[in-house]
Amino acid sequence: MARRARPRTTETELTVQLQGQILGHLRGAGDDFDFEPTRDAIQTWGLGSRMLSAAIPLVPRTTRGREVRSNFFAELLPEGDARKRLADEAGLRRNDVMGMLAAYGRDVAGAIQIWDASIPGEPRTPEVEPLNDKGVRAMLENVGSAPLGNKPQRGKTSLNGVQPKIVLVRTENGWARAIDGYPSTHILKPRVPGYQSMIFDEEYGSRFARALNLASFSTELLTFDGTPALVIERYDRDPKALDGRIHQEDFNQALGLSGDQKYEMFGGKGVRDIAEVIEADDAEQVLKMITLSVAIGNLDLHMKNFSLLHLPGDSVRVAPMYDVVPQHFYDNDGEMALRIGGEFEHRLLAREHLEMAGVEIGIRNPEQIVTTTLEIVREVATSERPHPAAHPGLQFAVGEMATRLLAGKTVSGEAPGAAASSAGGSSGGGGWRWDNPRHHTDASQRAE
Repeated sequence: MARRARPRTTETELTVQLQGQILGHLRGAGDDFDFEPTRDAIQTWGLGSRMLSAAIPLVPRTTRGREVRSNFFAELLPEGDARKRLADEAGLRRNDVMGMLAAYGRDVAGAIQIWDASIPGEPRTPEVEPLNDKGVRAMLENVGSAPLGNKPQRGKTSLNGVQPKIVLVRTENGWARAIDGYPSTHILKPRVPGYQSMIFDEEYGSRFARALNLASFSTELLTFDGTPALVIERYDRDPKALDGRIHQEDFNQALGLSGDQKYEMFGGKGVRDIAEVIEADDAEQVLKMITLSVAIGNLDLHMKNFSLLHLPGDSVRVAPMYDVVPQHFYDNDGEMALRIGGEFEHRLLAREHLEMAGVEIGIRNPEQIVTTTLEIVREVATSERPHPAAHPGLQFAVGEMATRLLAGKTVSGEAPGAAASSAGGSSGGGGWRWDNPRHHTDASQRAE
Protein backbone atom coordinates (compact mmCIF):
# COMPACT_ATOMS: atom_id res chain seq x y z
CA MET A 1 0.00 0.00 0.00
CA ALA A 2 1.27 3.47 -0.87
CA ARG A 3 2.32 5.60 2.04
CA ARG A 4 0.56 8.86 2.78
CA ALA A 5 2.18 11.73 0.88
CA ARG A 6 4.18 14.07 3.01
CA PRO A 7 5.93 17.32 2.10
CA ARG A 8 9.67 17.62 2.61
CA THR A 9 10.13 21.14 3.95
CA THR A 10 13.59 20.82 5.48
CA GLU A 11 16.61 21.30 3.27
CA THR A 12 18.17 18.08 2.06
CA GLU A 13 21.57 17.36 0.52
CA LEU A 14 21.79 14.66 -2.15
CA THR A 15 25.01 13.26 -3.56
CA VAL A 16 25.39 13.21 -7.35
CA GLN A 17 27.82 10.68 -8.80
CA LEU A 18 28.93 10.51 -12.43
CA GLN A 19 31.09 7.73 -13.82
CA GLY A 20 32.30 6.59 -10.44
CA GLN A 21 33.21 10.02 -9.08
CA ILE A 22 31.30 12.35 -6.79
CA LEU A 23 30.32 15.15 -9.14
CA GLY A 24 28.54 17.44 -6.72
CA HIS A 25 25.49 17.88 -4.53
CA LEU A 26 21.86 18.90 -4.80
CA ARG A 27 20.68 21.12 -1.95
CA GLY A 28 17.15 22.26 -1.24
CA ALA A 29 13.67 20.92 -0.60
CA GLY A 30 10.77 19.84 -2.80
CA ASP A 31 11.13 21.46 -6.21
CA ASP A 32 13.26 24.34 -4.87
CA PHE A 33 16.86 23.18 -5.10
CA ASP A 34 20.15 23.76 -6.90
CA PHE A 35 23.21 21.80 -7.97
CA GLU A 36 26.80 22.64 -7.08
CA PRO A 37 29.81 20.66 -8.35
CA THR A 38 32.68 19.76 -6.03
CA ARG A 39 36.13 21.31 -6.41
CA ASP A 40 37.55 17.87 -7.18
CA ALA A 41 35.04 17.39 -10.02
CA ILE A 42 35.95 20.76 -11.53
CA GLN A 43 39.64 19.82 -11.34
CA THR A 44 39.01 16.41 -12.90
CA TRP A 45 36.81 17.50 -15.81
CA GLY A 46 37.94 21.10 -16.10
CA LEU A 47 36.42 24.47 -15.32
CA GLY A 48 33.42 25.02 -17.58
CA SER A 49 33.23 21.35 -18.61
CA ARG A 50 29.83 20.29 -19.91
CA MET A 51 30.33 16.62 -19.13
CA LEU A 52 27.12 16.61 -17.07
CA SER A 53 24.98 18.57 -19.53
CA ALA A 54 25.31 20.84 -22.53
CA ALA A 55 23.26 23.34 -20.50
CA ILE A 56 25.28 23.14 -17.26
CA PRO A 57 28.96 24.14 -17.23
CA LEU A 58 30.89 22.93 -14.19
CA VAL A 59 31.63 26.15 -12.33
CA PRO A 60 31.76 27.16 -8.65
CA ARG A 61 28.53 28.14 -6.93
CA THR A 62 26.53 30.73 -8.87
CA THR A 63 22.95 31.95 -8.81
CA ARG A 64 22.81 32.25 -12.59
CA GLY A 65 21.22 29.29 -14.37
CA ARG A 66 19.55 27.86 -11.27
CA GLU A 67 16.32 27.02 -13.13
CA VAL A 68 18.22 25.24 -15.90
CA ARG A 69 20.14 23.17 -13.36
CA SER A 70 17.02 22.16 -11.43
CA ASN A 71 15.21 21.39 -14.71
CA PHE A 72 17.96 18.96 -15.70
CA PHE A 73 17.49 16.82 -12.61
CA ALA A 74 13.69 17.07 -12.57
CA GLU A 75 13.68 15.74 -16.14
CA LEU A 76 15.17 12.46 -14.88
CA LEU A 77 11.78 11.60 -13.37
CA PRO A 78 8.84 10.01 -15.20
CA GLU A 79 5.75 11.94 -16.23
CA GLY A 80 2.02 11.52 -15.85
CA ASP A 81 0.51 8.59 -13.95
CA ALA A 82 3.88 6.84 -13.60
CA ARG A 83 5.26 9.77 -11.63
CA LYS A 84 2.20 9.97 -9.40
CA ARG A 85 2.37 6.28 -8.57
CA LEU A 86 6.10 6.38 -7.85
CA ALA A 87 5.48 9.34 -5.56
CA ASP A 88 2.63 7.50 -3.82
CA GLU A 89 4.82 4.44 -3.30
CA ALA A 90 7.48 6.59 -1.59
CA GLY A 91 4.91 8.57 0.40
CA LEU A 92 5.80 11.78 -1.41
CA ARG A 93 4.05 14.49 -3.37
CA ARG A 94 4.62 14.31 -7.11
CA ASN A 95 6.22 17.78 -7.17
CA ASP A 96 8.74 16.81 -4.48
CA VAL A 97 11.63 16.46 -6.89
CA MET A 98 14.29 16.17 -4.18
CA GLY A 99 12.32 13.46 -2.40
CA MET A 100 11.72 11.57 -5.64
CA LEU A 101 15.40 11.75 -6.61
CA ALA A 102 16.41 10.51 -3.16
CA ALA A 103 14.01 7.59 -3.54
CA TYR A 104 14.61 6.66 -7.19
CA GLY A 105 17.82 8.36 -8.32
CA ARG A 106 20.09 5.33 -8.20
CA ASP A 107 19.24 4.05 -11.70
CA VAL A 108 18.26 6.85 -14.08
CA ALA A 109 18.90 7.71 -17.73
CA GLY A 110 22.59 8.22 -18.39
CA ALA A 111 25.49 7.61 -16.00
CA ILE A 112 24.27 9.66 -13.03
CA GLN A 113 23.52 8.16 -9.64
CA ILE A 114 21.83 10.18 -6.90
CA TRP A 115 21.37 9.30 -3.23
CA ASP A 116 20.96 10.74 0.24
CA ALA A 117 24.18 10.06 2.14
CA SER A 118 22.45 10.74 5.47
CA ILE A 119 20.26 7.65 5.12
CA PRO A 120 21.67 4.56 6.89
CA GLY A 121 23.01 2.00 4.44
CA GLU A 122 24.04 4.52 1.78
CA PRO A 123 25.81 4.12 -0.50
CA ARG A 124 24.04 0.84 -1.17
CA THR A 125 25.45 -2.30 -2.75
CA PRO A 126 23.48 -2.94 -5.96
CA GLU A 127 22.28 -6.44 -6.74
CA VAL A 128 19.80 -8.33 -8.89
CA GLU A 129 16.81 -10.53 -8.10
CA PRO A 130 16.32 -13.35 -10.64
CA LEU A 131 12.92 -13.63 -12.33
CA ASN A 132 11.24 -16.40 -14.29
CA ASP A 133 8.75 -15.79 -17.08
CA LYS A 134 5.82 -15.79 -14.66
CA GLY A 135 7.54 -13.13 -12.58
CA VAL A 136 8.13 -10.92 -15.61
CA ARG A 137 4.53 -11.39 -16.72
CA ALA A 138 3.29 -10.34 -13.28
CA MET A 139 5.38 -7.16 -13.47
CA LEU A 140 4.09 -6.36 -16.95
CA GLU A 141 0.49 -6.87 -15.87
CA ASN A 142 1.04 -4.77 -12.74
CA VAL A 143 2.84 -1.90 -14.48
CA GLY A 144 -0.01 0.50 -13.77
CA SER A 145 0.35 0.22 -10.01
CA ALA A 146 4.10 -0.46 -9.93
CA PRO A 147 5.65 1.78 -12.62
CA LEU A 148 9.05 0.70 -13.97
CA GLY A 149 8.79 -2.54 -11.99
CA ASN A 150 10.40 -1.08 -8.87
CA LYS A 151 10.45 -3.40 -5.86
CA PRO A 152 8.95 -1.68 -2.80
CA GLN A 153 11.63 -0.01 -0.64
CA ARG A 154 14.56 -1.38 -2.69
CA GLY A 155 13.63 -0.38 -6.23
CA LYS A 156 15.66 2.74 -7.08
CA THR A 157 14.90 3.19 -10.78
CA SER A 158 13.53 6.29 -12.50
CA LEU A 159 13.10 6.72 -16.24
CA ASN A 160 11.43 9.64 -17.96
CA GLY A 161 8.50 9.27 -20.30
CA VAL A 162 4.78 8.60 -20.05
CA GLN A 163 4.25 5.25 -21.78
CA PRO A 164 3.90 2.31 -19.34
CA LYS A 165 7.11 0.29 -19.02
CA ILE A 166 9.29 -1.75 -16.69
CA VAL A 167 13.07 -2.01 -16.63
CA LEU A 168 14.99 -5.24 -16.07
CA VAL A 169 18.50 -6.66 -16.15
CA ARG A 170 19.38 -9.31 -18.69
CA THR A 171 21.96 -11.64 -17.16
CA GLU A 172 23.70 -14.77 -18.39
CA ASN A 173 21.08 -16.76 -16.50
CA GLY A 174 18.01 -14.88 -17.69
CA TRP A 175 15.99 -11.88 -16.51
CA ALA A 176 16.35 -10.15 -13.17
CA ARG A 177 14.99 -7.15 -11.30
CA ALA A 178 17.40 -4.30 -10.52
CA ILE A 179 17.80 -3.83 -6.76
CA ASP A 180 19.35 -0.86 -4.93
CA GLY A 181 20.46 0.87 -8.11
CA TYR A 182 21.85 -1.99 -10.17
CA PRO A 183 22.07 -0.71 -13.77
CA SER A 184 19.05 -1.99 -15.69
CA THR A 185 19.85 -3.13 -19.22
CA HIS A 186 16.47 -3.39 -20.95
CA ILE A 187 13.13 -1.61 -21.16
CA LEU A 188 10.01 -3.75 -21.51
CA LYS A 189 6.75 -2.26 -22.76
CA PRO A 190 3.48 -4.17 -22.39
CA ARG A 191 0.38 -3.80 -24.53
CA VAL A 192 -1.55 -0.64 -23.71
CA PRO A 193 -5.35 -0.73 -23.28
CA GLY A 194 -6.89 1.24 -26.12
CA TYR A 195 -3.68 1.04 -28.18
CA GLN A 196 -3.37 -2.71 -28.56
CA SER A 197 -1.15 -2.48 -31.65
CA MET A 198 1.31 0.09 -30.30
CA ILE A 199 4.17 -2.17 -29.22
CA PHE A 200 3.96 -4.02 -32.55
CA ASP A 201 3.88 -0.73 -34.46
CA GLU A 202 6.94 0.48 -32.55
CA GLU A 203 8.83 -2.72 -33.32
CA TYR A 204 8.16 -2.10 -37.01
CA GLY A 205 9.29 1.51 -36.68
CA SER A 206 12.55 0.40 -35.09
CA ARG A 207 13.42 -1.61 -38.20
CA PHE A 208 13.48 1.56 -40.28
CA ALA A 209 15.78 3.25 -37.76
CA ARG A 210 18.22 0.34 -37.95
CA ALA A 211 18.08 0.24 -41.75
CA LEU A 212 19.12 3.91 -41.75
CA ASN A 213 21.91 3.28 -39.20
CA LEU A 214 20.09 5.53 -36.74
CA ALA A 215 19.98 2.78 -34.11
CA SER A 216 22.07 -0.29 -33.40
CA PHE A 217 20.51 -1.58 -30.17
CA SER A 218 18.17 -4.56 -30.30
CA THR A 219 14.38 -4.24 -30.27
CA GLU A 220 12.41 -7.48 -30.19
CA LEU A 221 8.97 -8.83 -29.39
CA LEU A 222 9.06 -11.52 -26.71
CA THR A 223 6.38 -13.42 -24.84
CA PHE A 224 6.53 -14.00 -21.08
CA ASP A 225 4.21 -16.78 -19.94
CA GLY A 226 1.77 -15.82 -22.69
CA THR A 227 2.06 -12.04 -22.29
CA PRO A 228 3.72 -10.14 -25.17
CA ALA A 229 6.14 -7.28 -24.59
CA LEU A 230 8.41 -5.07 -26.64
CA VAL A 231 11.93 -5.59 -25.28
CA ILE A 232 14.36 -2.74 -25.94
CA GLU A 233 18.07 -2.85 -25.19
CA ARG A 234 19.24 0.30 -23.37
CA TYR A 235 21.93 2.09 -25.39
CA ASP A 236 23.08 3.95 -22.25
CA ARG A 237 24.15 0.71 -20.58
CA ASP A 238 27.36 -1.21 -21.26
CA PRO A 239 28.92 -3.81 -18.93
CA LYS A 240 32.36 -2.68 -20.12
CA ALA A 241 31.75 0.94 -19.11
CA LEU A 242 32.50 2.34 -15.66
CA ASP A 243 29.54 1.49 -13.40
CA GLY A 244 27.98 -0.20 -16.46
CA ARG A 245 26.59 3.14 -17.62
CA ILE A 246 27.10 5.59 -20.51
CA HIS A 247 26.19 9.20 -19.85
CA GLN A 248 23.45 10.81 -21.91
CA GLU A 249 20.82 13.54 -21.69
CA ASP A 250 17.75 14.31 -23.75
CA PHE A 251 17.34 17.54 -25.70
CA ASN A 252 14.93 18.95 -23.13
CA GLN A 253 17.77 18.76 -20.61
CA ALA A 254 20.43 19.94 -23.07
CA LEU A 255 18.35 23.01 -23.96
CA GLY A 256 17.40 23.79 -20.35
CA LEU A 257 13.71 22.99 -20.89
CA SER A 258 11.15 21.42 -18.59
CA GLY A 259 8.11 19.16 -18.91
CA ASP A 260 5.71 20.07 -21.71
CA GLN A 261 8.31 22.40 -23.21
CA LYS A 262 9.37 19.27 -25.06
CA TYR A 263 6.57 20.32 -27.42
CA GLU A 264 7.32 23.41 -29.47
CA MET A 265 3.79 24.78 -29.09
CA PHE A 266 4.06 24.75 -25.29
CA GLY A 267 6.93 27.19 -25.04
CA GLY A 268 9.58 24.76 -26.20
CA LYS A 269 12.33 25.03 -28.76
CA GLY A 270 12.16 24.19 -32.45
CA VAL A 271 14.24 22.40 -35.06
CA ARG A 272 16.49 25.42 -35.54
CA ASP A 273 17.48 25.29 -31.86
CA ILE A 274 18.79 21.75 -32.21
CA ALA A 275 21.88 23.18 -33.92
CA GLU A 276 22.84 24.77 -30.58
CA VAL A 277 23.56 21.43 -28.91
CA ILE A 278 24.79 19.10 -31.67
CA GLU A 279 28.10 18.85 -33.47
CA ALA A 280 28.02 19.80 -37.16
CA ASP A 281 28.84 16.19 -38.06
CA ASP A 282 25.58 15.05 -36.46
CA ALA A 283 23.28 17.33 -38.44
CA GLU A 284 22.82 14.66 -41.13
CA GLN A 285 21.73 12.11 -38.52
CA VAL A 286 19.16 14.53 -37.09
CA LEU A 287 17.76 15.26 -40.55
CA LYS A 288 17.43 11.52 -41.18
CA MET A 289 15.52 11.20 -37.91
CA ILE A 290 13.16 13.99 -38.89
CA THR A 291 12.67 12.62 -42.40
CA LEU A 292 12.00 9.10 -41.13
CA SER A 293 9.50 10.42 -38.59
CA VAL A 294 7.53 12.29 -41.23
CA ALA A 295 7.66 9.35 -43.65
CA ILE A 296 6.25 6.82 -41.17
CA GLY A 297 3.98 9.14 -39.17
CA ASN A 298 6.05 9.30 -35.96
CA LEU A 299 4.20 12.40 -34.79
CA ASP A 300 5.56 12.39 -31.25
CA LEU A 301 9.11 13.40 -32.21
CA HIS A 302 9.58 15.92 -29.39
CA MET A 303 12.68 17.15 -27.58
CA LYS A 304 12.70 14.24 -25.14
CA ASN A 305 12.85 11.81 -28.05
CA PHE A 306 16.25 13.15 -29.11
CA SER A 307 19.28 12.62 -26.88
CA LEU A 308 23.01 13.35 -26.67
CA LEU A 309 25.73 10.90 -25.66
CA HIS A 310 28.54 12.46 -23.63
CA LEU A 311 31.93 11.07 -24.63
CA PRO A 312 35.42 11.40 -23.12
CA GLY A 313 37.06 14.73 -23.88
CA ASP A 314 33.86 16.71 -23.34
CA SER A 315 32.55 15.85 -26.80
CA VAL A 316 28.97 14.88 -27.61
CA ARG A 317 27.24 12.81 -30.27
CA VAL A 318 23.58 12.42 -31.10
CA ALA A 319 22.32 9.26 -29.44
CA PRO A 320 20.62 6.42 -31.33
CA MET A 321 17.01 7.01 -32.32
CA TYR A 322 14.35 5.58 -30.01
CA ASP A 323 10.56 5.60 -29.52
CA VAL A 324 9.99 5.40 -33.28
CA VAL A 325 6.24 4.80 -33.37
CA PRO A 326 4.01 5.23 -36.46
CA GLN A 327 1.05 7.14 -34.98
CA HIS A 328 -0.69 8.86 -37.88
CA PHE A 329 -3.62 6.44 -37.74
CA TYR A 330 -4.22 6.83 -33.99
CA ASP A 331 -6.92 9.16 -32.72
CA ASN A 332 -4.96 12.42 -32.59
CA ASP A 333 -4.79 15.98 -33.87
CA GLY A 334 -2.60 14.95 -36.82
CA GLU A 335 0.18 17.35 -35.90
CA MET A 336 3.89 16.90 -35.31
CA ALA A 337 5.38 17.70 -31.91
CA LEU A 338 7.88 19.98 -33.68
CA ARG A 339 7.30 22.36 -36.55
CA ILE A 340 8.96 20.90 -39.66
CA GLY A 341 9.96 23.50 -42.24
CA GLY A 342 7.43 25.90 -40.75
CA GLU A 343 4.55 23.39 -40.69
CA PHE A 344 3.04 21.37 -37.84
CA GLU A 345 0.30 19.44 -39.65
CA HIS A 346 1.60 16.06 -40.73
CA ARG A 347 -0.60 15.58 -43.81
CA LEU A 348 0.59 18.92 -45.25
CA LEU A 349 4.29 18.07 -45.06
CA ALA A 350 6.26 17.57 -48.27
CA ARG A 351 9.93 17.01 -49.03
CA GLU A 352 10.43 20.78 -49.32
CA HIS A 353 9.61 21.05 -45.61
CA LEU A 354 12.17 18.37 -44.83
CA GLU A 355 14.80 20.18 -46.86
CA MET A 356 14.00 23.42 -45.04
CA ALA A 357 14.49 21.61 -41.73
CA GLY A 358 17.89 20.46 -42.96
CA VAL A 359 18.91 24.02 -43.73
CA GLU A 360 17.73 25.11 -40.27
CA ILE A 361 20.15 22.71 -38.59
CA GLY A 362 23.06 23.80 -40.76
CA ILE A 363 23.03 21.51 -43.81
CA ARG A 364 23.77 23.47 -46.95
CA ASN A 365 22.47 20.93 -49.48
CA PRO A 366 20.00 18.61 -47.75
CA GLU A 367 18.26 17.33 -50.88
CA GLN A 368 20.25 14.11 -51.31
CA ILE A 369 20.01 13.20 -47.63
CA VAL A 370 16.23 13.52 -47.76
CA THR A 371 15.98 11.55 -51.01
CA THR A 372 18.20 8.69 -49.84
CA THR A 373 16.37 8.43 -46.52
CA LEU A 374 12.97 8.26 -48.21
CA GLU A 375 14.21 5.66 -50.69
CA ILE A 376 15.42 3.42 -47.86
CA VAL A 377 12.12 3.85 -46.01
CA ARG A 378 10.23 2.80 -49.14
CA GLU A 379 12.53 -0.21 -49.66
CA VAL A 380 12.04 -1.44 -46.10
CA ALA A 381 8.27 -0.95 -46.32
CA THR A 382 8.27 -2.98 -49.53
CA SER A 383 10.39 -5.85 -48.24
CA GLU A 384 9.47 -6.21 -44.55
CA ARG A 385 6.09 -7.01 -43.09
CA PRO A 386 5.14 -5.88 -39.60
CA HIS A 387 3.95 -8.29 -36.92
CA PRO A 388 0.40 -9.56 -37.60
CA ALA A 389 -0.81 -7.71 -34.48
CA ALA A 390 0.45 -4.36 -35.80
CA HIS A 391 -2.08 -1.81 -37.01
CA PRO A 392 -3.87 -3.03 -40.16
CA GLY A 393 -2.50 -1.34 -43.26
CA LEU A 394 0.69 -0.12 -41.55
CA GLN A 395 3.06 -1.51 -44.16
CA PHE A 396 1.07 -0.12 -47.09
CA ALA A 397 0.61 3.29 -45.44
CA VAL A 398 4.32 3.77 -44.79
CA GLY A 399 5.22 2.78 -48.34
CA GLU A 400 2.61 5.16 -49.76
CA MET A 401 3.76 8.11 -47.66
CA ALA A 402 7.40 7.60 -48.62
CA THR A 403 6.44 7.32 -52.29
CA ARG A 404 4.38 10.52 -52.18
CA LEU A 405 7.18 12.45 -50.50
CA LEU A 406 9.69 11.22 -53.08
CA ALA A 407 7.34 12.45 -55.82
CA GLY A 408 7.29 15.95 -54.33
CA LYS A 409 3.76 15.58 -52.99
CA THR A 410 2.53 15.98 -49.44
CA VAL A 411 2.08 13.07 -47.07
CA SER A 412 -1.61 13.09 -48.03
CA GLY A 413 -0.77 12.93 -51.75
CA GLU A 414 -1.63 16.48 -52.82
CA ALA A 415 0.50 19.19 -54.35
CA PRO A 416 2.01 21.19 -51.45
CA GLY A 417 0.24 24.47 -52.28
CA ALA A 418 -3.13 22.84 -52.88
CA ALA A 419 -2.96 20.91 -49.62
CA ALA A 420 -2.21 24.03 -47.58
CA SER A 421 -5.05 25.95 -49.21
CA SER A 422 -7.63 23.25 -48.59
CA ALA A 423 -6.55 22.92 -44.96
CA GLY A 424 -6.73 26.63 -44.28
CA GLY A 425 -3.33 26.64 -42.61
CA SER A 426 -1.93 24.85 -39.61
CA SER A 427 -3.59 25.18 -36.23
CA GLY A 428 -0.44 25.34 -34.20
CA GLY A 429 0.98 21.93 -33.48
CA GLY A 430 1.43 19.56 -30.62
CA GLY A 431 1.43 16.06 -32.04
CA TRP A 432 0.07 12.88 -30.51
CA ARG A 433 0.45 13.17 -26.74
CA TRP A 434 0.24 10.52 -24.03
CA ASP A 435 -0.61 13.20 -21.48
CA ASN A 436 -3.41 14.78 -23.54
CA PRO A 437 -6.71 13.40 -22.16
CA ARG A 438 -8.36 13.76 -25.58
CA HIS A 439 -5.93 11.21 -26.96
CA HIS A 440 -7.02 8.64 -24.38
CA THR A 441 -10.76 9.04 -24.00
CA ASP A 442 -11.80 8.17 -27.53
CA ALA A 443 -9.24 5.41 -27.89
CA SER A 444 -10.26 3.70 -24.67
CA GLN A 445 -13.70 3.16 -26.17
CA ARG A 446 -12.04 1.02 -28.84
CA ALA A 447 -10.05 -1.14 -26.43
CA GLU A 448 -9.93 -4.78 -27.37
